[in-house]
Amino acid sequence: MNKAKNISLENATGKIDYTLMNDYMFRAVLQENEKALKGLICSLMHLKPNDVESVVITNPIILGKHINDRTFILDVNVMLNNAQVINLEMQVARQSFWADRSLSYLCGLFNNLGKSDNYSKIKPTCHISILNFTPFPKYPELYAANMMINVKKLYIYNDKFSLNVLDLTQIHLATEEDKAHKIDYWAKLFKASTWEDLNMLAQTENVFKEASNTVFRLNQNEEVRYICEMREEGQRILNTYIDMLDESQHTIKTYEDRLQHAIKTYEDRLQESQHAIKTYEGRLQESQEELAQSAAALAEKDSALANQQAVIDELQAELKKYKEQ
Repeated sequence: MNKAKNISLENATGKIDYTLMNDYMFRAVLQENEKALKGLICSLMHLKPNDVESVVITNPIILGKHINDRTFILDVNVMLNNAQVINLEMQVARQSFWADRSLSYLCGLFNNLGKSDNYSKIKPTCHISILNFTPFPKYPELYAANMMINVKKLYIYNDKFSLNVLDLTQIHLATEEDKAHKIDYWAKLFKASTWEDLNMLAQTENVFKEASNTVFRLNQNEEVRYICEMREEGQRILNTYIDMLDESQHTIKTYEDRLQHAIKTYEDRLQESQHAIKTYEGRLQESQEELAQSAAALAEKDSALANQQAVIDELQAELKKYKEQ
């Protein structure tokens, strides 16, 4: 932290204590600086500044006040031109269930009818996730827009329902459209970790200067700093549990692989044994058939021998008679 009174963004140096990657700093800057909020929304929603008549945060917090259960999730809910609901969320920790979580948020925001309103009064709703990980590694993008579509005809089912993702790890994949709307600059602003980097971005456009100066000013606010530190400590604890869970899952996967290998080895050996038994049974049957054939042949020889003996006996009897005469 730069404590000297004459330090400003222009001459600040070194590491930023609490960057826009800190979800509380992210929330505080957008709540404190309407120009930054408006600029970010214009960029992400592909709007011109003249298209925006009003941006109102509908879930404001008291900056510096301790976080309780109701403000634990630091999304920024915005009513744009009193006609569209936008939810902004900064999330740096990888979450395997992110798609389900973000969709759950979006569905809750989409239910924005008044008690006496009919369904035609539903306001278009967009949830924008600003992530420091790639939710779908097979399909990396810097900025992805998602809607419900018909899977056969590929037409949009409802254009009032959208879920967008700004992936801060994919700045190098910025398209010409992303660059035209300065989305890559916003991504760099969020990722900036030194005052030199932030000041360089602040020189490009006034909206980035507004956001950068607010980051600098709030980094001097002890109450804001305290809660930012609490959030980072909570994130460190969460990351520890996530790492432990990942390690446990890896261990379970290792045991499962070993078990599957043992089962496969047993099945292979069982199959070999069954094949050996079948071969033995085949040979045994062949031996039994050969033995039966040998027994039949022996029986035939015994019968022939008996017949021969009978003939010999008859001849001997006749010979004996002849001698007696």
